[in-house]
Order: sequence, then structure tokens, then C-alpha cells
Amino acid sequence: MKTTFTRRAALLAATATIAFGSTARAEQHMAEQVMEDLHFVVPGGAGGGWDGTARGTGEALTNSGLVGSASYENMSGGGGGTAINYMIENAESLDNTVMVNSTPIVIRSLTGVFPQSFRDLTLVAGTIGDYAALVVPTDSEIADMDGLLATFQEQGDDFAVGGGSVPGGMDHLVAALVMRAAGEDPTMLNYIPYDAGGEAMAGLLSGEIDALSTGLSEAIALAEQDEVRILGITAAERVPAYDSAPTFAEQGIDTEFVNWRGFFAAPGLPEEQVSAMQEAFSKMYETDAWEEVRARNGWVNIYNEGEDFRSFLEAQEQEIGDLMRELGFL
Repeated sequence: MKTTFTRRAALLAATATIAFGSTARAEQHMAEQVMEDLHFVVPGGAGGGWDGTARGTGEALTNSGLVGSASYENMSGGGGGTAINYMIENAESLDNTVMVNSTPIVIRSLTGVFPQSFRDLTLVAGTIGDYAALVVPTDSEIADMDGLLATFQEQGDDFAVGGGSVPGGMDHLVAALVMRAAGEDPTMLNYIPYDAGGEAMAGLLSGEIDALSTGLSEAIALAEQDEVRILGITAAERVPAYDSAPTFAEQGIDTEFVNWRGFFAAPGLPEEQVSAMQEAFSKMYETDAWEEVRARNGWVNIYNEGEDFRSFLEAQEQEIGDLMRELGFL
């Protein structure tokens, strides 16, 4: 069942490592076709979270019969700015094209990585999300968030939290938000950045950092391999995929957020074409093909379209901006 974004969930989290490649089974009863074809622009390289989201969504749309055919174009560069600029400059010829993006379009616009923002595009829909988590190695003496906070208070700067993003990026902001909600000064957090989630995990297991801020789907995969202990997750309730992981809220730390992923079209796209795209995405949730893709990737169903999507993004922009100003990044 699909849910909608809420204002309380208007923050970020670490991007999930997406695995994909197997073909979803065809629908036993094909849905009525909504669009003849759909082209996906991916602002990053093959194999990343954006790429997996686009290809998984296209797979579900075509296997369910909602879209006749799907094509993909990877367009890396400028922290996602190259693809955004392409959508704007070629708007008149992109009537069947959507660009995938996520929380970084808000963060990188705020920090000036690129001059555009989501306001320069046609907002189609937010479609999926991934919660965030703080984890420690399984042999760590820290058993829960009370233990982490006690260790942080005792060790100060010697206590390090790592993540697979730059200072001021999603993993850092997630950890800072949790610490602020726990009553600590988020500016005192010793955050260690790594180039990617895999390197950050290696740093955790080698003892370079004491805890790791990461996406929940990544955390679950590592916990199932008995490499990490999940101390807290940013969902409102425990998730069925790993119900032994406690929420931060149940430990007295009132914080929830989700790293959304969704789709944008070129500016000025005719309303009937926007509506067709939204209809295809909305109906996709009810198909077996989508459930197979969603379950395979561990995604959370979150749907918000049009002006509701805009309101969500504006709320997220405000919250992220406030936190980044508090941390000194804006």
C-alpha cells in the first residue's frame, strides 16, 4: 500500500545501495497502457541509487503493461547539475522524459553546487524512500543509543561518526539531527567523511570510526551478515524487513526522516502529459511487477505528486537549511 510524505518525514537519509538486474515476472493480468514510452534521465553513473531507481521503476512499468517501453540515459556531472541543465535547455523536445532525483537536489541547491533548484523543473512525483540508521560493529560495547550518547559525552572529540558523504552531506546531517534530538550539541559531533558507503563501512570495521550513519537498507544487509548492530532507525515504527532494529523515537529521541526518490520532468510540460506520467506511477503501486522490484531493493512505498510534492520539498528545504545553518555550512 502506498503512503504519503508527511512534514515530520521531511528530512533526508543516506542513499541506499541499490542492487538490481533480474527481470520482474510479467503481470498475469496486464494493466491498461497509460503511456507508449518513457525515457529516464539518470544524473549519475550506472549502478548507483538513482540508476537503480530509474531502471527498477521502468522495469515495473513495462512489465505491468502501464508503459509500452522504457529507455535510460546516464548523464553524470556537476553533482547532478548536468542533467538538470539538460532538462531545462531541451525542454521543448522532452515530452516523454523524466529525471530521477532525491534529497541531494535540495542539499546541493542550498549549497550552490548548481544554481538551479526543484522549482526550475516540473514536479511529477516522489515515489519511494529509504530510512536512515546509526550502526556500530557487532563487537562494540555500545548496545543502544543510551550507550552511544554516554560514550559520546565521555570521549568528546575522540568519538567519531562516519558516513559516505561529505561534511554537510546527508550522512552527516542525519547524525547531527539525531544528536540534536537527543539534546546534544550537533556542532560538537566529530564526523569523518568517506568517498562512499563501502569505504565508510571499512572504516567502521577497522576501528577508524565508532559509529556509522547510513541508509537503512544498507544497514539491514550488514546486520543480516552479522557485521553491525543497528542502534536506531529514523522510521516512525519498526520496519517488518528487520523488526529487531529499534526506532530512535522509542528510545526517547524524537526524530523521523526519509530520503525520498522521485521524478521530475522538463519545465513547461503540458498538463495532460504530466497527468499521464502521474497516472502511470500511481497505478504502478498496485501491480505485482512493482512489488517484486520494491521488495528486491528494500524500498519503502511513498507517493506524493504535483503540488503536494512541492509542499513536501519546500518543508524539507526549510528543515535542511535550518540544520545546515546551525552546523555552519550555510
